[in-house]
Amino acid sequence: MSNTGSDYGLWSLVVLNSVVFIGFAYSFFKPLNLRDWRGFGAYSAFIVALFAEMYGFPLTIYLLSGWLGSKYPDVNLFGHEAGHLWWVLTGRHGDPHFSVLHLLSFAFIVAGFTLLSKAWHVLYHAQRAHALATSGPYQRVRHPQYIGFVAIMFGFLLQWPTLLTLGMFPVLVVMYVRLAIAEERDAEAAFGQAWRDYAAVTPRFIPRLSRHARARAADSH
Repeated sequence: MSNTGSDYGLWSLVVLNSVVFIGFAYSFFKPLNLRDWRGFGAYSAFIVALFAEMYGFPLTIYLLSGWLGSKYPDVNLFGHEAGHLWWVLTGRHGDPHFSVLHLLSFAFIVAGFTLLSKAWHVLYHAQRAHALATSGPYQRVRHPQYIGFVAIMFGFLLQWPTLLTLGMFPVLVVMYVRLAIAEERDAEAAFGQAWRDYAAVTPRFIPRLSRHARARAADSH
């Protein structure tokens, strides 16, 4: 096991990348209330934990170094490429940045930010009009903003999994589900039957892929 050539301890990159990705998400999400800030704060904590291990101190690599060193003796565990654990664990070598998982991770991250942007645009105008958000992404699902956050975090896990972020991910997903349910109670109290009609034909998180399925759901109500 080679431990020379450490690519960590770059705390300025931890700060820079955290600010960029948190600020980018903030520009799309713009929390308005305590519930919004909880959802955004959870995402921000995930991002900081991710980049702290990606560029600062590789806690996961350190904790697994004994096992990884015996199983992959030719891998420089404290080189940056070893942090791409899916790449290492499948016995690959060389540059992981053009692997299928890495490219797929970018697809999830871009899709997540795109969804956040489109959802916020619709939600902003709906809130100004004191109306339900039912157009754009809200035509397909009731909580596109939370789906966007989950997609971004999942994308990062595909390229750089850590013990901390892998542990955080399911906890944050459950938290987002609970926040969504709480938002629905508030929306029903505010909009009454209009909300119930919308919720009856619009899934909470998983869109109906078929137009016919959506049409049947609308006709049944």
